[in-house]
Amino acid sequence: MEESWRRKIYEVLDPEEQTKISKAYDSFMLVCIVVSLIPLAFREQTVYFEWMDKVSVVFFIIDYILRWFTADYLITNKPAWKAFLLYPFTPFAIIDLLSIIPSFVILNRAFKLLRISRLLKVLRVFKFLRYSRNIRVLTKVMRKEKSILMTVFFIAIGYIFVTALIMFNVEDSIMFEDFFDALYWATTTLTTVGYGDIYPATNLGRVISMFSAILGVAVIALPSGVITASYLDELREAKKEKA
Repeated sequence: MEESWRRKIYEVLDPEEQTKISKAYDSFMLVCIVVSLIPLAFREQTVYFEWMDKVSVVFFIIDYILRWFTADYLITNKPAWKAFLLYPFTPFAIIDLLSIIPSFVILNRAFKLLRISRLLKVLRVFKFLRYSRNIRVLTKVMRKEKSILMTVFFIAIGYIFVTALIMFNVEDSIMFEDFFDALYWATTTLTTVGYGDIYPATNLGRVISMFSAILGVAVIALPSGVITASYLDELREAKKEKA
């Protein structure tokens, strides 16, 4: 009897196929996450904000306990006792625990001294990865295309480093005081953000900046196209399975 109830709980928490109950649960938890994040958008914490945090954390704790209670259904390649021991060290469980801990009054006072209480609460944003179907699909796409994305990432890192090195030696020390300034400039230029706080003063530096900005469009567009195409493929497959 206990096993059947535990199985039903697990199917609500991590269903292989979405049911009305599992969808309702995911939606409810998404609302709790949003509610818990609202106080973080304000410097001053009112009584209402404190209650919003406390109520949402209660549901986070219940969710954490239930997931730990059904860990053997999640970690199927290990004996049940080992699954219960390993679950707290899984990525999502660590995020859940770190986002819950700052809400405990005693620990919160200690965290405030280090100014990391609010920072740990921001980790609740990552809980969206678990409850949002679209984000789960996107995560699956990222894993599927990780080899291509990693290649583009290393190309971008290499280009940023080379461009920063060139710019650091071309420009004088007034604008680029150290190599980190050059790295910062190269990153904002490659991503076509360009805040304008650091910029080249010489003609040669401006030419390098133009080439970097143009290449940045191509480098940023490449992974976007790969992710978009793969994401659409996943949605088509999902529709076929439903049909």
